[in-house]
Parts: sequence; structure tokens; C-alpha cells
Amino acid sequence: MSGTSQGPAPAADLVRPAITERHANASVQSSEPPQPSQSPQAPQPSQSSQSSEESPTTPAAFSLAPLAMAVVDRDGLVVTANGAMGALLATGSEPLVGRVAADLVDLTSDTRTWHAYREVLRGRQARLRCTRRLKQPDGTWLWVQVSVAPLPEEERAVLLSVTDISANRQLQARLRHLQMHDPVTRLPNRTLFFEQLSAALEREAYDEVGTGRIGLVYLDLDGFKAVNDTLGHRAGDRLLTAVAERLTRCADEAALLRTAGTAAGAPLVARLGGDEFALLVEDSTGTEQLADLADSVLKALQAPFDLAGQRLSVSASIGVVERQSASTTATGLMQAADTTLYWAKADGRARWTLFDPERNAHRMTRQALSSTLRAAVGRGEFVLEYQPLVGMAEGEVRGVEALVRWHHPQFGLLTPNRFISLAEEDGSIVQLGRWILATACRQARRWQTDHPDRAPIFVSVNVAVRQVWDSDLVADVAEILAETGLAPHLLQLELTESALMGSAGRPLQALKALSDMGVRIAIDDFGTGYSNLAYLSRLPVSVLKLDGAFVRGFQYEDGEDGEEGGALGGAGVAAAAAGDVGDVGDAGQPSPADEIIVEALVQLAHRLGLSVTAEGVETDAQASRLRRLGCDTGQGWLYSRAVSPERIAELLGAAACPQA
Repeated sequence: MSGTSQGPAPAADLVRPAITERHANASVQSSEPPQPSQSPQAPQPSQSSQSSEESPTTPAAFSLAPLAMAVVDRDGLVVTANGAMGALLATGSEPLVGRVAADLVDLTSDTRTWHAYREVLRGRQARLRCTRRLKQPDGTWLWVQVSVAPLPEEERAVLLSVTDISANRQLQARLRHLQMHDPVTRLPNRTLFFEQLSAALEREAYDEVGTGRIGLVYLDLDGFKAVNDTLGHRAGDRLLTAVAERLTRCADEAALLRTAGTAAGAPLVARLGGDEFALLVEDSTGTEQLADLADSVLKALQAPFDLAGQRLSVSASIGVVERQSASTTATGLMQAADTTLYWAKADGRARWTLFDPERNAHRMTRQALSSTLRAAVGRGEFVLEYQPLVGMAEGEVRGVEALVRWHHPQFGLLTPNRFISLAEEDGSIVQLGRWILATACRQARRWQTDHPDRAPIFVSVNVAVRQVWDSDLVADVAEILAETGLAPHLLQLELTESALMGSAGRPLQALKALSDMGVRIAIDDFGTGYSNLAYLSRLPVSVLKLDGAFVRGFQYEDGEDGEEGGALGGAGVAAAAAGDVGDVGDAGQPSPADEIIVEALVQLAHRLGLSVTAEGVETDAQASRLRRLGCDTGQGWLYSRAVSPERIAELLGAAACPQA
């Protein structure tokens, strides 16, 4: 024997002597007659009183080992088992020898495990390890880890070991609960919500019993940040907890109202983060059910909250989505809910809004346009059309307004109302505005050169207030005028009344510098914004463009109802649909007050040294009245829609702009 110390014997080594001796004894008994005992005094135990755990051939280490073990033959029957195995399986005094091992530890419950177990018994697979949930005689459940492996140097048996992992499973369950639940409200958190949502969509898509539909109520508290900022985060947490309790009650009440016999339970209530909550409705019966749930949530949150003696009122904005489970995904459903929640906030808050596919399609189109706006300028996708500004007295073209169009490769020809606001939002209006200004000035100079026998016309270009703030507009205009050779007085810049009224600082300084340069400044759509007349004497303005709503309000004489559009004819309807500012107007009811207002504005403008342009002129009767009131120029269907530069060149060659 070596002097080195030996470690504990492996489990297989504990049982190998027992197997070897058992088979050796069986061989001796079959070839030799029984021999008398060498010790007559030693009692011989009877077979009936000997349990499988107390076989004289089993080593003591195997019998006393704390690990539950059993030797199983190649037929799957227990050859021997230790006391720990009997205690773990709670078999009491019932012997395990001869029992089917797979039944003891539930290895037949699924096909995959059962196949792997049989492969180990046949020697075709080295090991099987699996987790099983076993029901004990007293009704309690036990989680165990089962391991099956061949015994070394033993072809006729495998070792089955079973470990109780119930405590670990319970700890894992507690940790998972903490991981999957919000610590403030105790509601399922975002992670668990998405797990449940994905599972629900999968069930609904293939379950023939349910409705096959799913609904989501997605809400956000209005002004919650103010609660945290003013009362502190502790008060905010108490408010979130109180909100969670009310939402849970709403979900429980909704479950009671469900049709009798339905398998669906209460909606899942979750806190997705911050002040965002969601109620998931499986087996939805339609939008009416979701609308009722959203209504109940709004009403539940309307009642004041009592937070440690302090009463607090909050409201919520809610997005509601309901659809077929098979036609959506978790991501798609949440995107729709988030979009609808944004609509509810934009519409005024403290309300719920149902998802609208058409409204969403419009939003998606806006997003697609916004993402390609900047690159479109470089790709040359924009063009300019020009609408004449006609002298009311002589009927000749005095100038044109440049109107931009976008030849979008996917959406076709787009008018300014489809993309200008997007350009202002993302700042690309600076780049686009500079291109419009340069193109319009270049074209105006070309007309001047091509028609030297007539007075040159001016070109009017719309300017967004962001162009004044985000760029050096004065330098841009000076550079473009020098490059194109256009005289400053032949350029008119139009700004809306709301942008001009109240201008101060840099914008006002820029406008004054442009005016001093000789550039004409016009107030577009005058009369629809702030209408602060005191500003007219302070701003460097030379032109007022009256909004077309005033002209539409003129009383028509019999037979002059504005249906026909002069030289434009039927094309006026198309121009109206295009939505160009300054091109056309909406139909309105005649109003004598409008004519009085126009007369007063014209007189006021003239007293201040300003000229007046009327937009939306559609009929001869309107033109006649405007002329009589002293209006200087007109723009609208009566004269022409916005046309190509070539068509303007043709009009410049005529004596006057054609009219009906």
C-alpha cells in the first residue's frame, strides 16, 4: 500500500463490489451445492426481512451515502438502492428492488427523455441528465435532478442518481420573481410583459378555441414628472403604487364582465417603466371591449389620490390597439400602441385614442419623407413652378411667386404642404431654401435677359423663420444676387404674419438689412395671424398679401359664384387639391364684413406706404371689387395656376395676362 492518502470513492466504485459479488454468488450457487455455515452461531437472515437497501453484498458506503442512488439493470429494473433513495422517493418500507426505474423518476413523460434513457441502457449513449418534478404520496411536489450513466467495467448495469434541487428551484423562482417584477408597484415589469405578450400571440395564433384576437391598453400619466419634481420621488413612488392598485381593480372588474364560459382571465397589468403602464387583453372580443376598458381606466384615475394625507389629481393619455393575433408581432403591437398614445397626448391628453391605420399610414409617409429630405436636394428631385402676380389695373404680369415641388421617386409629385413643415422641423429647410432662392433668382434674371423689351418682373420667394435663425440669410441673399446679376428690388421675400409679428433680435435685424439692400419684404397670409397692426409701422415691410379667405368672403352677384376659373378653367380644381399656399382657396360663404375689412386694410396699407396683393382671386367679380378697393396686385385661379418657367415666358410675351 502506498503512503499517500486516498480521496472518497466515486459513486460507481461504491456499488461495483456489490454488483461483482452479487454475480459471483449467483455463479457459485448455480454450480455447487449449498455448503453448511462455518459459523453455526451466526444467524441467517430471512429473504423476506431483508430490504434492498440492506443487502449483505452492498458496501456500507453505498448504503449510507447521502446521495440517492440505485443500480439499474439493462432491462430498466432496480437491482439495488440505498436508503437515501427510499427516503427521497418517500416509498417507506416498500422495497425498490425489481421496480421499473423509469417510473420512479418519471422518465417516460416526454419522448425525447425516454429515448435518451433507453439509449443509455443499451450502451449507445454515455449519459443522461434531466430535471423532473415528482409528486410525493402526501401531495407535495419535489424538483429533482436525475443522472443516469453506465457503471465502469460493468456491462449489465447503470447507476441512477437523484438529487433534490427543490430549494434551488424555489430560490431561482424567488430571484426570477424579483427580476421580472417592478419593485415599486409589484406589477410585472417590461421583461415579463414582453414574455407574456409573445406567448399570448403564439397561443392566440394557433388556438382554435379562443377569438384569435389580442388587445392592448397602453397609458402614460400626464404631468408625472411635475409630481417628482415638486413633491419628491417618494411621493411619486406612492402615486405609482396607488395607480397600479386602481389599474389592477379595473382589470379584475373587466374579467367579471367577460362573457360567461370564456377561458380568458383578467387582463395582465404591467408597469413598463417610468409612468407607463399596459393592460394586455388576451382573447379580445373587439374594439368595444378595449374601449370600455380604457374608459374604466380613465374614470378610475380621475378620482383624487390621497398620498400620506396629501390629495393629488392626475390624468392619463391612453393608446388602444386591437387586432388579429396572427397578423401582428409583439414589436408591431407595441409600436402601434406607442404611436396611438402619442396621438392621445397630441390631441389634448386625458383621453384615450384608438389606433387608426390611415392616420398611421400618413405618419409613416411623413417619416419616409423626412428621412430622405436632405438627400433629395442633392439628388436634384426638387423643381420650381411659378404663379403670376398680376397688376389689378392693367392686367399685366408684374411678378411671380416661386413654388417648390418635390418629384419623389416613390410618392410622385408633392406640393409644399406635404414637406415644408418637415423641412422646418429637421432643419433641412435651410439647405432647401437656399436652393430655392438661387434657382428663382437665376430664372428671374433669365426672363429679364430674354425679354429686354418689357419691364422686368420680380420673383417672390417664401422664407421660413428658421432660415433667418439658422443661417446667415443676408449673406446668402447678397451672394446669390451678385452671382445671378439680379437687381435687389426684383427679389421679394415672403414671411408669414405669425413669423414676422413679434420678431425681435436677429430676425428683425436681418430683415432690416435686407430691406436696406433693396430687397422687398412681404407679409404672407396677412389677417390670419396675430394681426398686430402696431408692428406694421416698425417692420421693414413693403407688401401685404391678404389671405384668400377675405376674397372668398366677398358677396357674389347673381351668376357669379366663382365656379369657373378664368384662364385656369377646370385645372383650378386640381390646383386646389394640390394644396399650394397662394394657389387657390377653399370654398367659403359670402360675407359683407370681409369686403369692409379688405377695404380698411387696403387704405391702411396705402397710408403706411405699403402695396397690397390679394390671394385667391377666382372670378372677374372678385377682381373687379378688388380693383375698385384699390388693391395693387392679384394672385389666383383667375389668372393662372403655378406653371413651368416656359409658360411664364409665354405670358411675358403677351400684352396682358389672359382672363375669362
